[in-house]
Formats: sequence, structure tokens, C-alpha cells
Amino acid sequence: MKRKARFAGSWYPDDVKEAKKYLFDIPNDKKLDVISCICPHAGWVYSGKVAGEVYSLIKPADVYILVGPNHTGLGENVAIYPDGSWETPFGEVKINSELVELITKNSEFVIKDTKAHLNEHSLEIQLPFIQLITKKEFSIVAITIRVEDYRMCQDLGSAITFAVKEYTKKYPQKKVVLIASTDMTHYESQSYANKLDMLAIEQILSLAPKKLFDTVLSYGISMCGVYPTVSVLIASNLLGAKNAKLVKYQTSGDVTGEYDAVVGYAGIVVY
Repeated sequence: MKRKARFAGSWYPDDVKEAKKYLFDIPNDKKLDVISCICPHAGWVYSGKVAGEVYSLIKPADVYILVGPNHTGLGENVAIYPDGSWETPFGEVKINSELVELITKNSEFVIKDTKAHLNEHSLEIQLPFIQLITKKEFSIVAITIRVEDYRMCQDLGSAITFAVKEYTKKYPQKKVVLIASTDMTHYESQSYANKLDMLAIEQILSLAPKKLFDTVLSYGISMCGVYPTVSVLIASNLLGAKNAKLVKYQTSGDVTGEYDAVVGYAGIVVY
């Protein structure tokens, strides 16, 4: 089955020339071999420069495991797209069904489901960036989450870890990168959003998924992709993460000049 683009031409450009304006010219010897990234998923006009700087900085992979929030409320709590492909104006990308099977079989909660992905933007927004930076054939795994349960995050993080280790043992030449899709604080003043977001970012940079989970809940931070981020951080730690770097942070106010009710965007790499 084919998941067709829903947000091309509105949330992100449907023209390659326009899309490439969101990337940065970073020399190959400066690029990082990352385990995972945390990237925003708002319309590119607002968050595209943050995501673009992250994607410009990383070495391309052979497989990308995309984990994002479920904004629509449709489908399963932890929904993995089962097979087929995803399409954007920049081409068609195959689902890595082998990794889908490994993740699903080793999780208590992951369920194959297309409904959760039909009108969800958080993962589609990432795919054109990946297509622009990856000059070779690659595949993806697409997972959405709509839970408030740390145990489910642990389960997903562990299942992803097992799957990546098994897959790379079988295909040692293949590089897998994890992508957590999230925006940060929503619709607070610029100063308050900065304060709240830095509390969450501090825990991400410390590679502390449980502290991130607790911080977001205790301070009421409206970070929509906290559960994807926690899950990816858990997997990153199990896959040997040692460092995390904040590549770029800004808010919608930095783009629009309106600071009364902004959305925060953070781009982070883990390696």
C-alpha cells in the first residue's frame, strides 16, 4: 500500500529548488555520525530552518526510524505503518518491512496500523528533508504514539533497540538513524516558552529520558512529541549514546515577530 503526501505545497514546499533553501552547506568532514535526532514538525516556514540545520549536519543513513506523536487521535496507541511505501513530491520511499516485523514482534504495545498515519503530519514533515540529504536508496519505519505511559515508551525504546541490533548484525554495512519528531512549548509567551523549553532540553542533552518525562509532566510543558522523544532517547542510550548537542533553538516568534503566543522548536543530535 502507498501512503500519499497530505501536506506538500502547504506545510512544506512541493518544489525541490524551494525545499533546498532550508538546508545548510556543511562540509562532509564536519558532519556527524549520529544515533538519533530530535526535529520539529511545524510548517517549514516556522520550523524548517531548525530541522534543516539538523539534517544538513548528519551523515545520511540507509534506514530511518521515524517516531512522532499522533495529533489526530485516530488508530492505535502505538501504530507502526506495516508495509508498502510513502510518497512525497520528491519521490517514493519504501517501508522497511523487515524492521517493522522485528519491532512489532518484540513489543507488547506496537500494532501494525495505517489509520493513525493517514492524516498525521509529524512524520511526513521529516521525509522531504531525508530525501534531500540522502543521495542513495533508503527505507523508513514510521511509528506514531498517543500515550502518557512511561512503560510504553520503555517498551518501544527496547523494541527499537533489539530490532536495530538484529538488523545491523545481519546487514553490518547498513546505517540506521532514529528520528524523534516534536515541537516544544505551544502558545506561551516567548520568555516563558524559552524557560520551559530549556528545562526539557536540559534533560535531553543529559540523555535522561525518565527525567525528561517527569519534567514535562510536572511543569506542564506542552511538548507534543515528548513520548516519541523519550522512546528514542531510551533506544539511543541502549545503542551506545554518549553525547547530545543542541544544534538550533528558536520559536515561531523569531519568524513572525509576534511574541505573545509562540511555539518552540528544538533541533538536537545524539551520537
